[in-house]
Formats: sequence, C-alpha cells, structure tokens
Amino acid sequence: MAWKNQQVFIEALEKAGELIRIRSYVNPRLEIAEITDRISKSGNGGKALLFENTGYDFPVLMNAYGSEKRMCMALGVQELDEVAREIESLFHLLSSPKESLTDKLKLLPKLGQFASWMPKVKKGRGECQEVIMQDPDISKLPVITCWPKDGGPFVTLPVIHTRDPQTKTRNVGMYRMQVFGPKLTGMHWHKHKVSARHFSEYKKLGQKMPVAVALGGDPVYAYSATAPLPDNVDEYMLAGFLRKKKVELVKCISQPDIEVPADADFVIEGYVDPADELIWEGPFGDHTGYYSLPDWYPRFHITAITHKKNPVYPATIVGIPPQEDAWLGKATERIFLAPIKMTMVPEITDMEMPVEGVFHNLVITKIRKDYAGQGQKVMNAMWGAGQMMFNKILVLAGGDDAFQQQVRLTDFLPLAQEIFRNLNPAADIYFSTGPMDVLDHSCSKTGFGGKMCIDGTRKYEEETEEGYIQGLEIFNPEKTGQQWLQQYAEIKAVNISLPAWDIPCLLVAVEKNRPGHIGELHAQLAPDAATQGIKMILYLEHTVDVNDLTSALWRFCNNLDPKRDYHLFKKNTEKGYIACMGLDGTRKTKELDNFQRDWPNIIVADDATIRAVDEKWTQLGLGPFLPSPSLKYKAQMYGEEAVVS
Repeated sequence: MAWKNQQVFIEALEKAGELIRIRSYVNPRLEIAEITDRISKSGNGGKALLFENTGYDFPVLMNAYGSEKRMCMALGVQELDEVAREIESLFHLLSSPKESLTDKLKLLPKLGQFASWMPKVKKGRGECQEVIMQDPDISKLPVITCWPKDGGPFVTLPVIHTRDPQTKTRNVGMYRMQVFGPKLTGMHWHKHKVSARHFSEYKKLGQKMPVAVALGGDPVYAYSATAPLPDNVDEYMLAGFLRKKKVELVKCISQPDIEVPADADFVIEGYVDPADELIWEGPFGDHTGYYSLPDWYPRFHITAITHKKNPVYPATIVGIPPQEDAWLGKATERIFLAPIKMTMVPEITDMEMPVEGVFHNLVITKIRKDYAGQGQKVMNAMWGAGQMMFNKILVLAGGDDAFQQQVRLTDFLPLAQEIFRNLNPAADIYFSTGPMDVLDHSCSKTGFGGKMCIDGTRKYEEETEEGYIQGLEIFNPEKTGQQWLQQYAEIKAVNISLPAWDIPCLLVAVEKNRPGHIGELHAQLAPDAATQGIKMILYLEHTVDVNDLTSALWRFCNNLDPKRDYHLFKKNTEKGYIACMGLDGTRKTKELDNFQRDWPNIIVADDATIRAVDEKWTQLGLGPFLPSPSLKYKAQMYGEEAVVS
C-alpha cells in the first residue's frame, strides 16, 4: 500500500502501539542516539521514537524501521516474504510459454500494472516545496550527532538523487552526509556505488554535478534507496511496485535537472564540483559496530532547502548490532531471495544474514543439492552477484529432504550440527580474494581482502577425501579448558559449551604478545589428545566474553580476513588423518601482525551522555529504566584505542 506521506505513516505507527512521543527536551547531539540505542536493543526492536522537543523547529523520527512489524508496515505487507512470492509469481508468468492468444491476453493486466508502477514527473510544485528557505542553512535542521568520536553531525537517512550526464539515467542511493557548514556537507559515496560512477562522468566532462537529497515522504523511498538493484532499474519503479502506486516526482527549484518525490518532508538541493578539492570526512560510528576511519570525499554545496508545512526530520543510527538497519537488511534478504533464485542460483532454497554478521560479513545459504561440486558452483555464483561480491564468510547447508523440510536457517542449533557433521575442515573450506566493503577494517588493503566458503552440505562420494577421520571424540572438555588456562598464560578464557551440543568448535580468548602467536598456539592446541574430533577453533581478543556467543560472533566476523588469518592443522595417524581449522579473529596490529592500517574503535557512548540520559529517563515516558548498551562493551575496549582522526 502507498502511504500518502510520512505523517500518515507516523499516525499509523502510533495507532498500532508502535510509536512513543517524547515531549521532554532531548539534545540531538549524542542524547537522541543514546536513547535510541537503548530502545532498539530492548527486545524485538523496541518502539519508533518521535522526539518533539529538540531545540529546533522540527521533530525527529527515529527507529521507524526498527522491527519486523514496522518494516512490514513501511512496505505495506503482512510479512516480508509476501514481496518475494509476488516477484516469483510475476517472473513465472512472464517467462512461461505463450502458445495461444488467450495466454498472451492474460499478460495484459500485468503489463498495465507495470505501467502503473513507473514514476511520473508532475507539473508545478509538490508538498516538499511548500516552504522555501530564503537563505538555505542546513544547521537549522536537527541533524544528529550519533557517537562521541564522530567527525560531527551527519545526515543519516538521506535519499540521494543523481543522474548520469550521458544517458540521463537516474540513481537513488543512500550515503551519509557530514555537515561542515551552513551550505556544505560531505558526500560519502564509495567507489563501488552508482553515484560515484556518475561523479566520474561529470569529472570527465568538467561539469558540476547536480544532486538532490530527499528526507521523509513515503517510508518505502528510504528502503528503495538501500536496495541492491541492477544499475538499469529505477529505484522508484521498485518503490512503485512495493506501494502499488507510482511515485509522483517534481523538479527541484535550483537544480531542475533532478526530480524528487513530491511528498518528501525536506529536500536539500545542490551540486558537487569535480574541480573542488576533496574534504577530510569522518570518522563515523558505522553499521559494523566500529568507527569507519576518516578519508577524502567530495564536497556537496547546498543551493536550496525546501520542506513541507510541519515536516518531520527522519534519522537513524548505526552501531553495534542489533540496530534499526538490521531490519532494512532483513527486508532485502527476503525480497531479493526470489530474483537470486530465479536468475542466477536456482538451487538456493533459503538465505539468512545473521545480524551479528552486519550484512556483508556472514551469509548462510541453504541449497537443494543434486550433484558433486554444487557447493562450489553456488559459491562462485553468489560472489559474482551484485553486492554479494562484498560477502566475507559464506556458509552453505544442504541435505536430504528431511533437512530441507525440518531445519530452518534460523534454527541455529540443528543447522550448526548439520553443517559441522558434514564438514571436513581440510577439504571443505575454500578461500579466495576479491572486493570487500570499504568499511571492512580487517582487510590489509582497503576494499580488497580474503573470503571464505564453509561447505557444510551433504557430500557425494566424489567430494569425500579418503582417510579423513570423522566424529567427535572429545572426552573431558571441562578438563581441557582448565588445563589450557593453567598451561598457557596467554589464554584468558575458553568456551567449551558447543561440543556438548554436538558442535565440534571451541572459542578461545587470547592475549597476543608476539608475532605469529595465534599460528603457534593453534599448532600446540590442535594436536592435544583431548581435542581429537574438534574441527574448528575460533581465536578472539582477550577482552571478549567468549561465553556470550552473539557478541563473540560479531567481534570474530569483523576482525577476520579469512585467507590471511587461517591456520590449518592436519595430522596423519594409523587410522587416517585428523584436521582442525584455526581462525584468528583477534585485532591486528603493526607490531604483532605487520598490519599497516589503523584499527578502529568499538562504538560506545561517552560517560557524560550516559549519565545525562540516566538522569532524565523518568521524564521521557519510555517505561522501566534501561541501562546503556555501551556499558557492556566499554570493558572490551582495552587495547583498542587506535587513531581515528
């Protein structure tokens, strides 16, 4: 369904019990983010928050997409899989043989629907242009500062419009914007993004690049701007398909080559000049849970700011998961499963991106397996598919019909048992290199690093290596853990819980103190008689609570470059060979790892902000007191104070 505008969506959220109005004063600098962080981590995403007293003329909407229910409301569906089923149905209808006139006539209604989804530019002005700032000044908007080490305030939910100067093709994306002055922000588009390619074309022509930024309007716009669409698909066609109504656009006031949604709350118009010097932007507390380090990005010069009467400024925060962005990612996971299955990897039956993997780090895929080598085929296809090229760890599962029917990818215990049961760590883990998300701080080179595929599918005879000894034979894991703590001073904790659940994997917290330390330690632990049958040991920083599996997995995935950081132990015995894979998920330094890049900090609130929110909590109307999530992670920051500015 189409939402008339953002205000109607807010009213619907409130009516559904999904929104809390906060009438007490809250500072957009750090306090809004701290309150939102507490609420978003309070269980099931908490509630959407409308901050009505910000010291500015405009209220701020936060966490609007931050739960499955609110994400479904934004897209106008009962469940996210509805969209995938509709895409699949359309695909089958369009691709099925049309042998008779009747078959062809059946297509006409659908073709009419396609036309009704295409965006339309209407004449005159839209709601978004009811008020035109006489002297555009972005500092008059309640742009939030999220985290204490951020470079400044950032626009965090911008729907950014650009056009290719040659083809005139529109792109709608979402890139953060650091505010540097009343009429100047950064434009943080990565080199892999379409808008960055548009910028390159304008640079070749020596022309200024018109840009417009929309905020608010139908909530489907912000989702569509984040969707991983092919370059030739208009994001507003996706928006029209999702809302079942075409998007109405209007020409900008000062940049008439760009059109924006008529129902947007705010529009910020301007240009990027390729002749300008780049600006030093960041750091910024990003969705990885770490600060992304500062770098050089283009300058965005503001030429006009317009807004509707009584607008609401929408924003979001990203940081240590779970956050609101997890549900935007979940929508993409469910919606784009259908086109991936139908066009590239038909054997996929399901896909899951756990929140601990912050989208690109960890993807679990279930496949219908019919022949030897099919896992590798899927691996290569997925790493070549759009934004899946940024995936770091791909886990494949696939077994008999009973497994397909009974085990869902969210059933992590039986899923992990099945994967490890089928895994030979010496033969079924594949390493590669390729493009990585530029926010991945573990790569030795920005935007390029190692990838790993764990093939946990049932194996055909052709895929099985002779001589591998299968089975879990650990006799006394508690004794093993205690012995290691006594024998190795650098080991600070061992999680031995997983083998008791038939998952032959251990987590070990290590305080590294010399080059090559993890490799040497793994060569000592893996041959230990008590660990026979253990297939994998994950090594983490000594400050990490290895018994908190969610937190440990998040830290591990962020800090691992698989191809660089693996240590395989393989030993021949009279019965065959045993193997144990060690993966180094500790932080990397120049001194101990010859790692030449800066290592970023974990994102936590500062003590002053935590105290300020604690003191005003009873005035906010948010229910029982919630302590700051940052308190859990402050203890884990020891030794991680790298340069971030």
